[in-house]
Amino acid sequence: MNQLPHTLPAVVAAPATRGDAFAFVGERLWLDFVNSEAAEPGTDALEDFDTLVEWLQRAGVVDADRAQGILRRAQQQPAGAAAALTDGRRVRAALRALAEHGAGGATTRAEAVAEINRILGRSAGTRRLEVRADGAFVRSFVPGGDAFAGLMIPLVESAADALILGELARVRRCASPRCRRVFYDGTKNGARRWCDMATCGNRAKAARHRARRKR
Repeated sequence: MNQLPHTLPAVVAAPATRGDAFAFVGERLWLDFVNSEAAEPGTDALEDFDTLVEWLQRAGVVDADRAQGILRRAQQQPAGAAAALTDGRRVRAALRALAEHGAGGATTRAEAVAEINRILGRSAGTRRLEVRADGAFVRSFVPGGDAFAGLMIPLVESAADALILGELARVRRCASPRCRRVFYDGTKNGARRWCDMATCGNRAKAARHRARRKR
């Protein structure tokens, strides 16, 4: 495996350039990828291949140099880039099903495993140890041959780690009916309800306050 969830490099949430879909609140890489579908139905960070690469860079999956190389390759091979985008959305759909139903559904888990193994079957390439800008060490995977083939590997490896470590029981969907984000609940008592207190949590608090004032 590339890296277990508790050793994954921390992702610093920067101001979103594509709306809520770039809010990294899932606590696990694969859950953040699921959340690229965004908090509300009808929105999608992966609107084109460029935004997929932007998301991967913001999530720390690829660095700036590799991102630029991938985008140059996409200009040369637009059909390959389009296929990679379609494949990314397929992977994300499987991971959303795993996040929302995998804890209690053997069929869902089996389908996710099949999808994970489909992607891992492309894992020809080079694994490297690199130093991040903050001085931390991280393992990375550089695929050989097709520049697009390995883009999903770190994401499915993160999901595979969740299965290996038995984390699905701690995966939650945000309690807000308006929000589709999922997250790993790492709290001691397993009581986290909101994807983000600054957004959904505060909206719920404001709604409770308005309801009390109307009484």
